[in-house]
Amino acid sequence: MNAKLFCCYLLIILFLHTGFAQPFQWQKIDTGLHYATIPSPIPSSIGDSKISVLRINPEHYHFTLASQKEGQGDYKTAKEWSAKQGFSAVINAGMFQNDNLTNVGYMKDSGFVNNGTLNHNNTIAAFNRKDTSLPRFQIIDLKCQNWDNLKDEYYSYTQSIRMINCNQQNMWRQQNQKFSMVVLGADKQGNALFIFSRSPYSGHDMNDILLQLPLNIHNVMYLEGGPETTFYLNHKGTEVSRVGSYETDYREDNRNDRLRVLPNVIGIRER
Repeated sequence: MNAKLFCCYLLIILFLHTGFAQPFQWQKIDTGLHYATIPSPIPSSIGDSKISVLRINPEHYHFTLASQKEGQGDYKTAKEWSAKQGFSAVINAGMFQNDNLTNVGYMKDSGFVNNGTLNHNNTIAAFNRKDTSLPRFQIIDLKCQNWDNLKDEYYSYTQSIRMINCNQQNMWRQQNQKFSMVVLGADKQGNALFIFSRSPYSGHDMNDILLQLPLNIHNVMYLEGGPETTFYLNHKGTEVSRVGSYETDYREDNRNDRLRVLPNVIGIRER
């Protein structure tokens, strides 16, 4: 085999193994707020294989943890949370228990405790800092950072499953289960990333996708999967409403078009 053929062969193998991140452009919604719909380098067997990402600069946007359990009115969809609370964007704050109110992991907002029990999951989103020397927003990796030093330094916390750790490593083993999903990321510049995919992927493949894309990922945590998965943006004339559908062994189709009521959400408002 000559050198040119060998190089071509290597490129083909590399392409098949890693996929190829297609170029995309960020749409500026406002100062500190950018949105993109990104073709996935790994195609899904269902849907359009596109990833929606909202990049949020915490210097320009205030993060709020809103909970039905706190008595904040009737059950609401993300769109209703946005309208009633004045949020520019809304996503799930995490998975919830069978009472349809309580977060699966630890969740606290100021004096209100939704779930006071820290579980085995290794990431906690923290925002609304008490000390200005700390980042306005971060995803705490419990295997990289000392929780005892941080557990009283923010007003708002929500815990869920670690996907990509502080060293940008994929922490999920490959599995057969696939689902639409919404995840929360932090990039290396300190921006928050609201990330949504209606097309179903395994958690392992989603992590690989996010690490391949030019998002400059620092770490990522899982929030929700299946038909409850929600991404909503409504700011300065731009409205985007996304809802999930597919979940292995629960709802194996791409037909859901209904926003579900969400007991706990993360919302943002302009500062």
